[in-house]
Amino acid sequence: MTYDYERRIAELAVQRACLLTKKVFHEKAKGELAKDDKSPVTKGDFGAQALIIQAITKNFPNDEIVAEEESSELRQDAALRSEIWDLVKDIKLNDAASDEILGGSLGNEEAMLAVIDQGNSLGGAKGRIWALDPIDGTKGFLRGVDGDVKVGVIGCPNLPIDDSESLTAGIGSQQSDEEGKGVLFSTVQGEGAVSRPLTSAGLAPSKSISMRPVPDVSQAVFCEGVEAAHSNQDDNAAVAKRLGITAPSVRLDSQAKYCSIARGAGDIYLRLPMKKEYQEKIWDHAAGDLLVREAGGQVTDIYGKRLDFTQGRTLKNNKGVVAAPAKLQDQVIDAVQAVLNLK
Repeated sequence: MTYDYERRIAELAVQRACLLTKKVFHEKAKGELAKDDKSPVTKGDFGAQALIIQAITKNFPNDEIVAEEESSELRQDAALRSEIWDLVKDIKLNDAASDEILGGSLGNEEAMLAVIDQGNSLGGAKGRIWALDPIDGTKGFLRGVDGDVKVGVIGCPNLPIDDSESLTAGIGSQQSDEEGKGVLFSTVQGEGAVSRPLTSAGLAPSKSISMRPVPDVSQAVFCEGVEAAHSNQDDNAAVAKRLGITAPSVRLDSQAKYCSIARGAGDIYLRLPMKKEYQEKIWDHAAGDLLVREAGGQVTDIYGKRLDFTQGRTLKNNKGVVAAPAKLQDQVIDAVQAVLNLK
C-alpha cells in the first residue's frame, strides 16, 4: 500500500498552517499584539490545529485524530476566540486547486471550534490515526496505522532552506522570516526522507536528506530543547562531556531538532527525563522519529527501546528520547546510562 495521497495532503496542510504561523510572527514583530493578548504561540496552536484537522477530515473522514488542543478555553474567552478566527478565516494557499483540496474556508467561529475538538482521539494500537503538534512555528503531522507511523510531515518556518548550513548555538532565539528560511520536511516509511522550501502556494521540488557521517563522536553537533523544564539540560551537558563534545549545544524548539539532525545540520538529540513519572506526548515525537530513522538514524528511549506509539496519547512505555546516527546510537546510550546511573 502506498501513502502518496496522505503525504500530499499532509504536506499541503502543513504548508498552509505555516502561513498562519508567519502571520502571527509578523503581528508580534510589529507590536500589533496588545500586552493583555494571549501569547502568539497560543493563537498559532489553535489556528494551525483547526486548519490541519479541517484538511484531514475533508480527505479522510473516517480517520481518528490525536491533537493537543481543545476548544473549552476559547468557548470561555470571546476575545481570544475572535482573534484566532480573524487569523484563520483568510488563510489560504496562493493555489486555488490545492486550497480546495484542503477544504477552503472554515465557515465561522463555531465551525472552527468544532473542528478543533475533532482532535480528541485517545489513540492506541488499532486503526488509522493522525497525530499533530501545532506548536511555536513548527508543525509536526503524521499518519499512523495500528500504532506504526507511516507518514510524517514537519514544517519549520525558521530553519534555513540550505540543508548544509550549520546550526549556531543561538539559532533558537533568532526567529525571523527573512529570505532563505522556511523548510518542509516529509517522509514515508521505507521511502527515505526529503526536504523542500516552504512556499505560499503549491509544493516546491524536493530533495533527499540524510544524516551525515560522524567518524568521531566528539565532533558531533548536539541539539536539545530550549525550555529547561522539558529536558534535563544538566544531564545533557554531562552526557556531552562524557562523549568528548566540547562545542556548545544548539537549543531549538519542538521537532525542529529532529529535522536538523535528519538533514545533517546536527547529529545528536537528547530529551532526558526531568521527572520519573512524566510521560512524553506522542505528537511531540512521532513525525520526527520516522524522519530521523528514514534519514539513516536511530531513535530510542534511554534504555535503547524503540518509541512505542501504540499506548494512546503518551509514550507510557518509554522514558526519555535519544536520537543519533545509527553507528553512534549505542555509544550515546552508554553515555546516557552512565550519567543517569542506570548501569
